[in-house]
Amino acid sequence: MNRLDLPAVREAALDAHEPIYLDEARILDTLVHNLDGMAYRCLDDDQWSMLFVSQGCSDLTGHTPRELVRGSQVTWESLTHPEDRVRVRAQIRQALTEGRRYQLQYRIVTRDGHIKWVQERGASVRDETGRPVMEGFVQDVSDQLRTLEALREAEYRYRQIFEHASEGMFQSSREGRYLAANQALARMYGYGSPEQLIADLSDIQHRLYVDESRREAFIRLMEAEGKVTQFESEVLRRDGTRIWISESARAVRSPSGEFICYEGTVQDITERRGYEARLQRQANHDQLTGLPNRNLLRERLLQAMHQAERIGGQVAVVFIDLDNFKFINDALGHAAGDALLVELSRRLSRHLRGTDTVARQGGDEFVLVLNDHANVASVTALLDRVVELIAKPMELGGRTLQVGASLGVSLFPRDGRDVDTLLQHADAAMYAAKDRGRNNVQFFTPELNRVASERMHLEAAMRLGLEQGEFSVHFQPQVDAQRRVVGAEALARWHHPRLGPISPDRFIPIAEESGLILALTETITLQACAAARDWPEVDGRPIRLAINLSPKLFIDPHLVARITGWLRQEGIQPQRVELEITESVFLDDPQRALRTLKAFKEKGFHLAMDDFGTGYSSLSYLRHFPLDTIKIDRSLVTDLEAQRDAAMIARAVVSLGLSLGKSVVAEGVEHESQFSALREHGCTVFQGYLFSRPVTAADLLRRLGEGAGAL
Repeated sequence: MNRLDLPAVREAALDAHEPIYLDEARILDTLVHNLDGMAYRCLDDDQWSMLFVSQGCSDLTGHTPRELVRGSQVTWESLTHPEDRVRVRAQIRQALTEGRRYQLQYRIVTRDGHIKWVQERGASVRDETGRPVMEGFVQDVSDQLRTLEALREAEYRYRQIFEHASEGMFQSSREGRYLAANQALARMYGYGSPEQLIADLSDIQHRLYVDESRREAFIRLMEAEGKVTQFESEVLRRDGTRIWISESARAVRSPSGEFICYEGTVQDITERRGYEARLQRQANHDQLTGLPNRNLLRERLLQAMHQAERIGGQVAVVFIDLDNFKFINDALGHAAGDALLVELSRRLSRHLRGTDTVARQGGDEFVLVLNDHANVASVTALLDRVVELIAKPMELGGRTLQVGASLGVSLFPRDGRDVDTLLQHADAAMYAAKDRGRNNVQFFTPELNRVASERMHLEAAMRLGLEQGEFSVHFQPQVDAQRRVVGAEALARWHHPRLGPISPDRFIPIAEESGLILALTETITLQACAAARDWPEVDGRPIRLAINLSPKLFIDPHLVARITGWLRQEGIQPQRVELEITESVFLDDPQRALRTLKAFKEKGFHLAMDDFGTGYSSLSYLRHFPLDTIKIDRSLVTDLEAQRDAAMIARAVVSLGLSLGKSVVAEGVEHESQFSALREHGCTVFQGYLFSRPVTAADLLRRLGEGAGAL
């Protein structure tokens, strides 16, 4: 009996009256017709004529079993894709010839024209008559093949990405061996191929990472979070050179949660780290000298304080300000000044210990942080050597240069327990060193703190005083050889309602340091111009108004416009105003100062150099800057009779000024003898107590009216 001839099975069971066979036949019938595919018996002929097909035929091909059996309407040969028929028949024929089962995949064309991939498994058997037939099973595997093809495509794409990616890719074991690597990673680590890398780099922790603890940190992160992101480390290449890498990886696990490997990417970030390091250095180091700047100074000082607290030591903070540096910088140029600062930086760095810090605060100021000094005596001994070191002459550009220094010292924890306090106290001590004659060392004392506190309160009072009109202007007349008034210098005065009169020597430096100098200049200029409107002419000429300009004002790009506007507001022409400046206006930025002075000249202002004859480069200013007047410094006038050198200098200044077409003003004239000597030397304008002390606007106006302009 045929194994698949189910009608025959049922017929035999009924004839034999054997229920057990009927049940088995029913079960077999149910199973065969409910399989996900088609069971068949066919002849081994040219058409594979079907003797039996199961109900699955309909889902598989779209044809009913009746249409396929005996080829009544369609044959299996015709359903087989034309391109596959020869291959299918050849493979089945070979299997039958060799007496084995066959299994193969091929395409069929369904009733509606769709193409399906099927898998067929079968064998040659003999039916109940002994005739050879073929029995088997055909199953739709289209979805499986599409899934498999998608997996192959995905694997191919992954392999392409893995092998050709510009960044390194890897798989590694927990123990520290590379299981897979791409060409980019091999190149990154200095290997010719991934195979060389995998074979040679057998211990990642000890042979790759410069700091072996980085691998331990990598493992800890993986165990805690299952991944690492941008994990940065320094590693060794095959040739021993070092690079920085950034790893991003995850732990790969099986569906059951078992660890398989670490998988991730690696980027070479050496260039970025170098760029960041350069930026960090620029942010924390002075560009000229390479020394730590203010930012790094604060960090180093904080570290030194913490260490001193742990061991019970002390830290010395030293402010260094170079004496006469500005004159050298101006006389020889910024290049020479920069070279001097660089050389001093080298000297200080070589002289101090590696645990100490030398920082540049800015300009010609340096700060030292000296660690672990037992007492004041040891700090003093060291700093005395520093003073000598700075004062030692140096050869720069064929010139021998020499500077001095004023040093101020504060001690931690005695003089302060925070960075700002220590720096402020060292700064205060440095100013005390300057006041004591320069080129010396001064330690901070509470008295200096009192001075600093007083300075702070005075600044606050000055802000309030400017708002409340406590400042006024006084005038000191300037006269010609016949004592006729030809000009008047406007001088700021401050009368505090509680403290009384406060000297300009006290409040002007505060105004310059605090930024109040602009507001003070505006107040004095407006008051002076308002007073000058009422001045009478002398011999048909207007009396000139002299106004002092602080060097600090020259950083304001709108200075010319501001002063011109103030004059316009009070109805005064620039031609009536002489602006007095000092040499220090040229020290910070000579080119900017020159541009500003030329702008003033274009507006019609007269320009005067105050305190002429005391600086190193006064003569160069006369040659390069648009000056109309030079004012002989009062120190030369005071010593005119007592010191021969002073008299010779005063005579030379007058002669030089006149030969250059400049007006020459002698200030500080207090005696008739000084007046006579200067007049004999050719000086044309005079100013001093001999003629008048500074007076109020009302007093000056009254005196001008009483004496017809003569004093």
